[in-house]
Amino acid sequence: MDESDINPSLPTKVKKTELLFLHLILRVLDMGGRCAVIVPDGVLFGSSKAHQDIRKKIIDENRLDGVVSMPSGVFKPYAGVSTAVLLFTRGGTTDRIWFYDMDHDGFSLDDKRQPTPEQNDIPDLLLCWQQRFDPESTAKRTTRLGALKQQIAPMKAERLLLQKEINCLMFEAAIAPEDDEEKQQASEADQQKLVALHEQMAPLQAEINQLNRQFWVTKEQVKANKYDLSASRYRQVEQDEVYYESPKVTMERLLKLEHVMAAEVAELEKLLEG
Repeated sequence: MDESDINPSLPTKVKKTELLFLHLILRVLDMGGRCAVIVPDGVLFGSSKAHQDIRKKIIDENRLDGVVSMPSGVFKPYAGVSTAVLLFTRGGTTDRIWFYDMDHDGFSLDDKRQPTPEQNDIPDLLLCWQQRFDPESTAKRTTRLGALKQQIAPMKAERLLLQKEINCLMFEAAIAPEDDEEKQQASEADQQKLVALHEQMAPLQAEINQLNRQFWVTKEQVKANKYDLSASRYRQVEQDEVYYESPKVTMERLLKLEHVMAAEVAELEKLLEG
């Protein structure tokens, strides 16, 4: 917006309408008035002074109750930008902020927006919001999360072993004679086991992800990150261990491959001589 078009009661150096809109909301709200407003994701992490100032104002001079991060696509086909919901109260004090990192809203995230009732975080989001201060509810979710992690841990260990075995069998099949199908068949059998294991793990991992969607962040943590309100900055996501072939095994296989190639070259030389 042009500076001349901005009401003098608002910061005239702020040109972005979404930031001016937040300033306007804070101005018109009565003390103790509550607000839930959808904003573009850039409002949460923008590095300009105007972005940081409005986040600082909401957190330091008011009470930021919650931040709900929504996936990109919820407003398609009209807009594909990622958005979030800010929930705050005029006045008050921000001590800690409740976050919910939503992944699905019950519809496909493409232009068609087809209903996907099996993928909908909104019921859980509303329940978590209502029970966010309930210690009993928090304890139940924590206990359930611990049980799920304990249940899925041996499956993840088995997955790594299968990936290691498949990696080995694929190499052995690559250097085996053409009429030797034993290694290929063994590799395919392990691939089928891996697919079945993933199907077994999928519902457990989905529930783990669901339980990890809500979390609390202290005001001190947010201030230390220039008032960044991105859920991805604070959400604790456990990275699954990935199988990597050890350098020693790689070297051994390179030497073995070189030996096989040398043998095949020698065989070709014999054929040429004949």
